[in-house]
Amino acid sequence: MGRGLLGHPIEAALSRAVPQEHRPAPASAPASPATSQPVHPVEVLQLHDITIAYDRHPVVHHISGSFEEGSLTALVGPNGAGKSTLLKAIAGLLPVTAGTIRSGIERGAIAYLPQVVDVDRSFPLRVIDVVDFGHWRKIGALHRLTRQDRTASVAAIASVGLAGLEYQPIGKLSVGQFQRVLFARLMVQEAALILLDEPFNAIDQKTTEDLMRVVKGWQSEGRTVIAALHDLEQVKREFPDALLMARELVAWAPTRQALSEENLARARDLAASWTDPAAICAR
Repeated sequence: MGRGLLGHPIEAALSRAVPQEHRPAPASAPASPATSQPVHPVEVLQLHDITIAYDRHPVVHHISGSFEEGSLTALVGPNGAGKSTLLKAIAGLLPVTAGTIRSGIERGAIAYLPQVVDVDRSFPLRVIDVVDFGHWRKIGALHRLTRQDRTASVAAIASVGLAGLEYQPIGKLSVGQFQRVLFARLMVQEAALILLDEPFNAIDQKTTEDLMRVVKGWQSEGRTVIAALHDLEQVKREFPDALLMARELVAWAPTRQALSEENLARARDLAASWTDPAAICAR
């Protein structure tokens, strides 16, 4: 448990710690004088005119909107739309060039999962070591894990279907097995806001289905989940809300509305007009 993991490259990769159709809060039915006040959705994350640029060339351009507590939102758009960049900015890994990100969630309660291809598995770590990393934000990197922490790690490994592989070197795992490990790590973090960058990319259908059940479980517990995805059919089937972007915001609404043929065509047209690098933002 105390294996000199501070500053480890895998942990570093894992911890780099008004919209067109964004719907207003639903109107509440009039309450009688004897009833309690209506409960309004809680906004846990607000984006205010966000622009993220490199040398003034924007990759995310003037996006505004908010995520409600317990929401499950797919972040979709063409390749190069800025999805990963936006997730990294929300996670605090990239600075915003203009605008603000406001969150009612402490930084330590935000979990971020990068694309699996961005994680180097060459270091000699075991499955249990990677999952144990998930406790760091709670206990601090210089403290030893308790017996309860280790029990939680073992339980998380079992819950993603890897019981018996706790001491398997991660270099011997398939891509799908390693993604299960990373999900187990997220589970022990117990984060209020979970950011997933292409979590189902390059993994088999069974693993996708199993991990999607984990995501739905997080939502049922009231956690807020934002996932960058490219499979539009999966998004329509599994995700209630979608944010469609093409560097700028195209639509932010219930999924069927956001991913209308008209909105998808607009996203494609915007992508076709991109220059590389993008024109300097003058706003």
